[in-house]
Amino acid sequence: MADAKLMVIYPHPKDADVFEKVYRLEHVPLAVAKLNGKTKIVATKVLGSPQGIPPFYRIAEVHFPSMQALEACAASEGGKEVLAHAVKISSGGPPIFVVAEEETVTFTQIAVG
Repeated sequence: MADAKLMVIYPHPKDADVFEKVYRLEHVPLAVAKLNGKTKIVATKVLGSPQGIPPFYRIAEVHFPSMQALEACAASEGGKEVLAHAVKISSGGPPIFVVAEEETVTFTQIAVG
């Protein structure tokens, strides 16, 4: 069974410094405390794009062992609170929420020589 993840894609905030402070000091601790069943959180800050200014500022991925675990978390009071907080802090417009199934291919380094 493939892992499932909830992705939250944030547009550029009106004030990046204010967003970062609230994101790091309020939102991340809230997500860690309230998102039951998660296996990890990956927070990505988008720095650039070869196509010009990237359309997104941050992408947060919350990983779960199954789609059922993700759905149970999203339906819980804690899950609803965290999702509402994500919308509240997104000053550049509403974030995009995406549910995805993840497949991972891992490569090992082979010494040449």
